[in-house]
Amino acid sequence: MNNSLNPRKANMVFLVSIVVFFCLFVLFWEKKQLAKERSYLHETAEVTAGDLWRLDADGLVAYLKLAAEHQFHERLTVFTASKEIFLEVSGQEYGFIDRALETVGLIPLVTLDADVMHNGKIIGSIEAIHRHGTIYLYFYLILVAALILLVSRLYLHTVEARNILEVRVTERTRELVDMNQDLQQEIQERIRAEKALGESEERYREIYNAPSDAIIMHDAATGAILDVNRAAVELYGYSYDELLVQTIGSLSSGEPPYDMEHGAQRVGLAMTKGPQLFDWRVKKQNGDLLWVEVALRYTEFSDQKYVIAVVRDVSQRKAAEVALAAEKERLAVTLRSIGDGVITTDIEGVIILINKVAEDLTGWSCEEAAGKPLAEVFTILNEQTRQRCENPVTRVLASGEIIALANHTILISRDGSEYSIADSGAPIRDENSEVVGVVLVFRDVTAEREREAELAKGRKLESVGLLAGGIAHDFNNILTAIMGNINLALLFSNPEERAYALLQDAEKASLRAKDLTQQLLTFSKGGEPIKELATIKNIIEDSACFILRGSNVSCNFHCDNDLWPVEIDQGQVSQVIQNIIINADQAMPKGGEVNVYCSNVSCEQCGELPLPPRDYLRISIQDSGIGMAGSLLENIFDPYFTTKQEGSGLGLAVSHSIISKHGGYITVESEPGRGTTFTLYLPAERDKKLVVAVRQEDAGGMPGKAKIMIMDDDEMVRSVAEAMLNHFGYEVILARDGVEAISFYREALESDTPIDLVVMDLTIPGGMGGQEAVREIHKIDPQAKIIVSSGYSNDPIMANYRDHGFLGAMTKPFQLHDFKVTLQRVL
Repeated sequence: MNNSLNPRKANMVFLVSIVVFFCLFVLFWEKKQLAKERSYLHETAEVTAGDLWRLDADGLVAYLKLAAEHQFHERLTVFTASKEIFLEVSGQEYGFIDRALETVGLIPLVTLDADVMHNGKIIGSIEAIHRHGTIYLYFYLILVAALILLVSRLYLHTVEARNILEVRVTERTRELVDMNQDLQQEIQERIRAEKALGESEERYREIYNAPSDAIIMHDAATGAILDVNRAAVELYGYSYDELLVQTIGSLSSGEPPYDMEHGAQRVGLAMTKGPQLFDWRVKKQNGDLLWVEVALRYTEFSDQKYVIAVVRDVSQRKAAEVALAAEKERLAVTLRSIGDGVITTDIEGVIILINKVAEDLTGWSCEEAAGKPLAEVFTILNEQTRQRCENPVTRVLASGEIIALANHTILISRDGSEYSIADSGAPIRDENSEVVGVVLVFRDVTAEREREAELAKGRKLESVGLLAGGIAHDFNNILTAIMGNINLALLFSNPEERAYALLQDAEKASLRAKDLTQQLLTFSKGGEPIKELATIKNIIEDSACFILRGSNVSCNFHCDNDLWPVEIDQGQVSQVIQNIIINADQAMPKGGEVNVYCSNVSCEQCGELPLPPRDYLRISIQDSGIGMAGSLLENIFDPYFTTKQEGSGLGLAVSHSIISKHGGYITVESEPGRGTTFTLYLPAERDKKLVVAVRQEDAGGMPGKAKIMIMDDDEMVRSVAEAMLNHFGYEVILARDGVEAISFYREALESDTPIDLVVMDLTIPGGMGGQEAVREIHKIDPQAKIIVSSGYSNDPIMANYRDHGFLGAMTKPFQLHDFKVTLQRVL
């Protein structure tokens, strides 16, 4: 460290000395130079004196010009004694660099002056602006100093480098001596190691050849075989030398993936990813193919990189695996083919496997479920109490027998879906009859129970239908008599009397009774819809607006523009819409909105509804009312079921029956406080064209004199009909059944007093009704005019009366005005 610092200190001392010397030299030089310049200026003043005295400027100019250039004067000015300029000359022109140095002050301009004397008198003065050009001297001096400094630095660095080199040479010499000693020691140790290595290699060779597994050593870079053990020779059937020239490809079966390319990839994976274990197909020297298990490991020793392969013959194991796989595949195919869900567990209740159906129902794949407790995957609750059911595995293990789940058991899927299930559990026994596990077999009975519920609902509706069909005929006959007599009584009453108002109230009550009978008839087998091709949009809008007229509930319609036509009974479907809108209105006493959506849907868009594959029209009616609890929804379509204090409980039951008879389906969704949505599905006729028929109403006054026969089994109906016809001025003949009507008609025809019109009751209990009687009368008189009358308003004959030979139809109970219009039209 001292050797490196001394030259630096000497260098610093030298540099400071140079700077001090330079400064002193410059001061001395400046003073001397200025004195010299002043001396030159006095000489010039002496030369100028004579010319100035003689005022001879011509000879003086050349001299002063020469003096200014020689003495580096910027300008020389000669003044007279009165300080007037006598003569002024400029020195030489200087370049850009000199001017620039002058501007920044590096070449200062010094003013020198001297008196001009003649005969001892001052006759004027001379003034010089002198360029004091010491910058050039500075430059030369600095250059010399820099060169001196550079030489001194090089010298000092040379001295320092030499000292460092001497130190390094000394140290390296010491290191070489130490290395020589270590080398001698290493040579001795290597001699001993080589001796031990020879002994160890012999032991290694014995150990290497001892295993029954073949060992092959590959060059990691090329894949070439470097060494094999005795077991490899025996496995492949080659000699030791022959094996060393084989390749991965020649020792493999050759068909992908057991070929050279895939084998090289395996070696690469062993080098980059770590040890590899896999099955491989090899080929022996005689061409036989074997299954082997290969373990590859990458290693390095003696600066060499190797991949060591340990090859084990697994032909017997592979054959067993193939047999086991075939048996497992048969079992898997069997499990997949079973239509029920299957779950097997061990005696701890831990899942071993589940089949595809069980995967779909539980929401767990076999891979996810394996190893999990049964209760985590197979979650079952009592449908009525919502309490968790006892673990079926526990029950099976406790009893050791086959058990079945209780009724009303639901399975909660992984995604929260619920399925009604029926299942059983059985113990799995080994060859010693010891229980080693449990198998559960279960199936989804949700659709089955829904069908049972629909059948039960249908049976309820059928029972109501039977009741309705049994009483409708008699009840409508009674209403016909009541309403007809009320109509006649109103004709003969004074509107000012109190009895007139009472008769009107009785008429209104009779009309309500008529509507109730019509609803009951909807359940009857005879109350089939009278279908015709129609568009649903106007029916929906008219029905909804009619019900909500004057209500504080508004209705919004969202219908597609290209709705398909449907074959429906417009009156019945309108009744369905009105019933649902009425419920929606009553569910929103403080007002609200009803949204009606109508769109075309295919069968695939209907989800899992029990509908045949075809096109449908979907109508959704959504309100924002109080909603209903889930427990009420199960009975909402039952006859006489209602949650309202006022109401017959038939509205939704009738709606359900109408939609079912149209081949459609109706669903309901509701939550308390979140409103209710009814969804209707009606079969659509995409390819049929709707033709709008324009009907001309027959009009006219009362006909002339005519003979009309009334055929009805009910005396009250006959009496009121006779009174109505007499009021119209007709001659009336009364018949109790079809046989009597045919007889009367034939007699009138034979006596040349034919009957002009016959009104027949369609159904005569215990006798001939209108359907058979009309055929017989047409045999007598093909031009006979016959009107059918029935209390079964929905009977298909009533809608298609012309197809059965009738010219008109009247639904009981009929009123005076309706009777009159029908008679006028037919006559």
